[in-house]
Amino acid sequence: MIVGVPKEIKLDEYRVAMLPVGVEELVRAGHQVLVQSGAGLGSGLADHEYLAQGAELVSSASDIFGRADLVVKVKEPQLEEWPLVRASQLIFTYFHFAADRALTDAMIRSKATCIAYETLVDEHGQLALLTPMSEVAGRMSIQEGAKYLERPQMGRGILLGGVPGVAPAHITILGGGIVGANAAKIAAGFQADVAILDISMSRLRYLDDIMPANVNVLFSDRHIVREQLGIADLVIGAVLIPGAKAPRLIEREDLALMKPGSVIIDVAVDQGGCVETTQPTTHSDPTYIVDGVVHYCVANMPGAVGRTSTFALCNVTLPWTLELANAGIAIAESSRPIATAVNIYEGVVTNRAVAETFEVEFVDHWNVG
Repeated sequence: MIVGVPKEIKLDEYRVAMLPVGVEELVRAGHQVLVQSGAGLGSGLADHEYLAQGAELVSSASDIFGRADLVVKVKEPQLEEWPLVRASQLIFTYFHFAADRALTDAMIRSKATCIAYETLVDEHGQLALLTPMSEVAGRMSIQEGAKYLERPQMGRGILLGGVPGVAPAHITILGGGIVGANAAKIAAGFQADVAILDISMSRLRYLDDIMPANVNVLFSDRHIVREQLGIADLVIGAVLIPGAKAPRLIEREDLALMKPGSVIIDVAVDQGGCVETTQPTTHSDPTYIVDGVVHYCVANMPGAVGRTSTFALCNVTLPWTLELANAGIAIAESSRPIATAVNIYEGVVTNRAVAETFEVEFVDHWNVG
C-alpha cells in the first residue's frame, strides 16, 4: 500500500502524523511511504531523517493525496485539501465531525473512508488515540490559564499558588476524564485550590482517592456549576461525549456570575465547546473577552508543543496505521477498534453520534452500535 504523510496546514499546527521510525516499520512491512517535504520541521524532524528510513519525499500535498491509498494526518482535512480527497481513499486523522457540518458534508461527498482517531475504542474500552492529546491539552490548560490570569493579558492578576498570607487561585474543572484529571494534577502542583466536577460517582470516587488534598471532587449539576462560577478564577472546560457535540454547561447569562478578569479555557472547543460563548481561536490570536471574562478557545492546543505532542501521538497511532496498511479497510471486519474509528465509509455515516448530530442516515456497517 502507498501511505502518505502530508504537511499540516492548519494555522499554528506544528505536529506531524508519523515519526521516522514509523516510516521504517512501514517500509519493512513492504509498503511505500510518501512524506511531504518539511512535514516534520515543526516537531524538529528533518527531511533527511525520513529519507534515511526509506521515505520518498514529495513536494506537494496534491502529490500525497493523488498517489496515497492511505493518508495519515494529525488534523482534519482543511478547506483547500477537500478537493484532493479521493473516493475509496482511507484518511486516518482527528476529524471531530460533530463540530463541523461543512467538513462532514465534504467528506460524505468525497466517498472516502474517514477513520477518526478520536473515536477508536481499544480492547480495554479506552479512547486510545485521543488519550495522549487529552493528556497534553489538560496539562497545557493550566499552563495557559496561569498566563492569561496575568494582568497584562487582561486577567485578574492572580498567581495560581498564591503566597503566604494570600489565598491561591480557585480553579474549577468541568469534567473528570483524561483532560480534567491531567489539569487537576498540574493545578494541584501549583498549590491552587481545585474543584473537579463530574456526573459519574465512580469516577469521582476514583479521583478522590488519587488526588492530593487541595483537589476536591463535586457531583456536577446546574446549581453546583453556577456556584463554582461565582468563586472561580479559572474554569477549564473538559467534558467529552465521544464523537458527539459537547454538552453546553455554561450559558452566556452565567458569565455575569464570574469575576471580571477570570479565565475560561474551553478544551472541548474541538467538539463545539461546553460554553455558549465559545468560538474557536488560534495560537496566534488565542483569546477574546466576553462580559469581562477572558476566553481561551484554541482548537488545536497540543499543536503548540509539537515535538512532545508528535511523539505522544505517533507512539499510539503507528500500530493501527500498520494494521490499515497491511489489510486495508477490510481489517474493520475483524478489528472492532478500527470499526469504531470509521466515521464515514464511502459516503455513508457509520458513527451514530455524528449521524444524530446532523440528523443524517446512520448505517451500522460493522455492527458497532
